[in-house]
Amino acid sequence: MATGESPDTATELLMQKCDLELETNDRDHHTAELCRERLVVRRGQPFQLKLHFNRKYNASQDTLTFTVVTGPAPSQELGTKARFSLSEALEETAWSASVVNQDSALSLKINSPANAPIGLYRLTLEISSSEGSGLVGSSHTLGHFTLLFNAWCPADSVYLELEEERQEYVLTQQGFIYQGSAKFIKTVPWNFGQFEDSILDTSLMLLDVNPKFVKNASRDCCRRSSPVYVCRVVSNMVNSNDDQGVLQGRWDNKYEDGISPMFWIGSADILRRWKNNGCQPVKYGQCWVFAAVACTVLRCLGIPTRVVTNYNSAHDQNSNLLIEYVRNEMGELQTDKSEMIWNFHCWVESWMTRPDLQPDYKGWQALDPTPQEKSEGTYCCGPVPVRAIKEGDLKAKYDAPFVFAEVNAEVINWIQKKDGSMHKSTNNSLVVGLHISTKGVGRDNRQDITHEYKYPEGSSEERDVFTKANHINKLSEKEETGVAMRIRVSHSMNMGSDFDVFAHISNNTSEDMVCRLLLCALTVSHNGVLGPECGTKNLVSLSVESFSEKSIPLRILYEKYADYMTDSNLIKVRALLVEQASNRYLLAERDLYLETPEIKIRILGEPKQNRKLVAEVSLRNPLNVSLMGCSFTVEGAGLIEEQKTVELPNPVGPGEEAKTRVDLLPSQVGLYKLVVNFESDKLRAVKGYRNVIVGPP
Repeated sequence: MATGESPDTATELLMQKCDLELETNDRDHHTAELCRERLVVRRGQPFQLKLHFNRKYNASQDTLTFTVVTGPAPSQELGTKARFSLSEALEETAWSASVVNQDSALSLKINSPANAPIGLYRLTLEISSSEGSGLVGSSHTLGHFTLLFNAWCPADSVYLELEEERQEYVLTQQGFIYQGSAKFIKTVPWNFGQFEDSILDTSLMLLDVNPKFVKNASRDCCRRSSPVYVCRVVSNMVNSNDDQGVLQGRWDNKYEDGISPMFWIGSADILRRWKNNGCQPVKYGQCWVFAAVACTVLRCLGIPTRVVTNYNSAHDQNSNLLIEYVRNEMGELQTDKSEMIWNFHCWVESWMTRPDLQPDYKGWQALDPTPQEKSEGTYCCGPVPVRAIKEGDLKAKYDAPFVFAEVNAEVINWIQKKDGSMHKSTNNSLVVGLHISTKGVGRDNRQDITHEYKYPEGSSEERDVFTKANHINKLSEKEETGVAMRIRVSHSMNMGSDFDVFAHISNNTSEDMVCRLLLCALTVSHNGVLGPECGTKNLVSLSVESFSEKSIPLRILYEKYADYMTDSNLIKVRALLVEQASNRYLLAERDLYLETPEIKIRILGEPKQNRKLVAEVSLRNPLNVSLMGCSFTVEGAGLIEEQKTVELPNPVGPGEEAKTRVDLLPSQVGLYKLVVNFESDKLRAVKGYRNVIVGPP
């Protein structure tokens, strides 16, 4: 050894081991549930690592240069590659590294900019040491890490201020989706499971098979810095209409070669099927399934997201904000139209700033992955600021006219007589865009967010919005006839029961009225497609005296609807009142949701982390016939590793109980939901859930 040389600095600095500090980083970056065996971090926030060398690092003699790369063709110009050396302090707006302390190992912090592209990164280290006559060096791959959006970082465009909202919209793995009808809102539990095994890999794969990546991978990876761009890609890739998307849509009740959309109770099972089958579309999905899968992928990638349900949702193809129905004199639809009113329709909202739009358009953005209309050549919709919809700004990106119509379109019914003449029908029972609903923050209740999409009906602000949107139909004065009709029900209706509905007619004029009443009930899908009649009444001459009311009953029998019910459990009741003398038509409609029996869930034992637990699930058959082919399907992030189905060996007779037990193994401490689906030949898609609080081992 040369005179004066320290044993710590005489030799070349050689890498021995890199510790990615998984436990610490996962905790600090809220990714502990996401991946326990690899590094997953959020952008704009430092992460730690420890480097073990053959000797102590000496800043005056050793130079450490880091490189991070993402995508197949990393580029510094595009922001998918960065080289940086150790600095005294971290830079907030660039990739940087600094020393935390040095003992037996060198502890470092590495920071990513808050606008870095998300995705899978490789981290490498180049070491150069001055030794005697010159420089010596080596290069090492320190490892791979996944970078996500960061709702905890104020500089990130998805930043959410309230911790309880970050918990709900990024970290919570279970929730509710609202179905049923505007008059009977049905709460359906859903297991989003964004942190379940393989879901992160599947979400990244979804980005890597999208057509924009296939066309130009470098540009696509660069644009993954923007949540607007990522949301648009996810909206496109959740449906399979023009790519290798996750789900194939189907609405005709013919699901024999796949799985009924009503069967699903979670997204993870769907995403795994897609990945395991070589990115072949999973059969089948409808709006709430598309929305739930999009919510899972976006939460997994770090974008705050929630599922939203709109009741009486319009599908307006030509952006004229008008849905026109042509009916015959019996009130029956004459046209098989693609423009329809859906009983309910689900989409998602994601939270972000909109640097491409005006400043007050930050916040919730509506995003609709159900394939309905093309946007810039592909089947996707949004993200469009919810605020822009409320203000009637139809120029806002993306697809504002379509979403505006979903909550604001006007419906006009025409009655076409045998002689070909057309008569406008008054229908005051159908208002588009009601009870827009999402799950409440941190609670198991419904939050009504209609006010975020619309000003109060009849307000001056609403009129200003319709003027701005050039919504001529809504601005026209409504004709008041003094005669009104609505559909009433006597009590809640249960699947398997007979029940009465009523056409309730009010004559608020000074003249007696003689009219014809056509009253009928038909099975219907949630998207408005009608099935066979299951009850009808035709009163040719009905008298309603001046200033009086009359209720006409219609009996609906289980034996009439049993074989034609769709999995939506909906019956549409339609009443057409024809005032013969004046040729006036009054239409009233109502969608009835038939309630299914409750699934009872008992937890046997005390829920503890990593300790076996048993759930007993049961359901009583409410029908007067036996249920064949009965099965329970159970899943729940944090409670059970993957979905489990138990088939019951025997039929379940009328009034008897279907029952089974399922083993659980809670993997995490905290509050989780066990979600259950029941299937049989006569009673399908019955859902239930139970909250389970898991304690430490």
